[in-house]
Amino acid sequence: MITGKTLIDLGYTPGKWFAEALRELNARQLAGAEMLAFLDERQPQLIDPHAEARPYHRNLRAEHPDEITNVEAVFHTMDVLMTTPTVVTGAVMPDACPTGAPGQIPVGGVVVTDNAIHPAMHSADVCCSVMMTNFGRTDPKVVLDAAHAVTHFGKGGRKDPFDLPTELRRQMEDNPFLCTERSLSMGHTHLGTQGDGNHFLYVGRSEQTGETIMVTHHGSRGFGAELYRKAMKVAERFRKELSPRTAERNAWIPYDEPEGEAYWEALQTVRRWTKLNHTLIHEATALGAGAQVQGRFWNEHNFVFRDGSTFYHAKGATPLDDRFVPDSHEGLRLIPLNMAEPILVVRGETTDTNLGFAPHGAGRNVSRTAHRKRKADRTVRAVFDEETAGLDVRFFAGGIDVTELPSAYKDAQNVQAQMEAFGLGEVVDRILPYGCIMAGEQRHHRRRKKRRST
Repeated sequence: MITGKTLIDLGYTPGKWFAEALRELNARQLAGAEMLAFLDERQPQLIDPHAEARPYHRNLRAEHPDEITNVEAVFHTMDVLMTTPTVVTGAVMPDACPTGAPGQIPVGGVVVTDNAIHPAMHSADVCCSVMMTNFGRTDPKVVLDAAHAVTHFGKGGRKDPFDLPTELRRQMEDNPFLCTERSLSMGHTHLGTQGDGNHFLYVGRSEQTGETIMVTHHGSRGFGAELYRKAMKVAERFRKELSPRTAERNAWIPYDEPEGEAYWEALQTVRRWTKLNHTLIHEATALGAGAQVQGRFWNEHNFVFRDGSTFYHAKGATPLDDRFVPDSHEGLRLIPLNMAEPILVVRGETTDTNLGFAPHGAGRNVSRTAHRKRKADRTVRAVFDEETAGLDVRFFAGGIDVTELPSAYKDAQNVQAQMEAFGLGEVVDRILPYGCIMAGEQRHHRRRKKRRST
């Protein structure tokens, strides 16, 4: 009887094709040259990376000494990434900055692939997104206070989670990527949470109407991160079988495989969950502020968008084209810059160079660590007071996070100028800042709690 060991000894690479091949080999009792011919025909054909990088659109230029190194790094990582065998084309946006080793998709990157979903190209913060609600003439302080009372920043879930809708839970239970007890638990306890890092709750006024508007920024939290972890394992299995010379970070799940269809559906469920997560915070804020909702819309910027068998991976890039946003609101999108700058309300169309996308924010020129070092000659409070003068800026954990202050980000005016220069959306309104809430320094929060207990 021919076994898997027989095939390995003959030099064939193990994979799921072994099972079917062995069944047929033993049923037909093939041997010798006939068996080898059969195996050569049945074994998967390995797919090597492209010999040269596929071309991509560079909607980005250096306009400041800090940006030179950043832009060079972005182009270098894209040059490596664009050799991935599934890649068709790509683009980078003015807010682009590298996030890892060469070949890792940068923030502000868009990568188009054929019949392939690459989990790392949307990152673990699946469906990171922004939502706005118009509260009419309500006092912005009333809205910010009400939001502060109901939102939740930091790691983990809530002690008082919102209810998970029955239909959404059923969709989770029916999907092999989402049906574990851990995923279901996070899907419940992380509802109504915003996480940490650059996630925020921002309140301002429309430049056009003067109405008070709240914007939240966060993704799918631990629920989405757990999906990402599982998807990377599946993608790695396919990479070893189909394209072992492709970098692990760029492993993919073929859409025409059952796992690919299941993963696509899982992503849509995570999208619904994330939209609900935003909505619950907005509705609770409206209730707490005693305000009437005048309008609302949202858009994601860390996601995968599909057009037939073509997949557009956006890592920190805002979809402009309505074909990517099934619940589009008059073609409007949100692009935040930093806590002291307006949030842009834009609309736009697909062009030859933008692939249907715009920036998602201001991006960074230097790392968080490098930014801390640059501010080390002054106290954090002094930097905070200077950069947030006139604003009501709060940190949920109590400690100021200097890496989220305005100077940590690219120059907002440069980003907007490049948006115009490269045809990346038209600004139709701006939400002028009143104040915001961010996670803040968790270590400060823990030290404070410890001192209280002594």
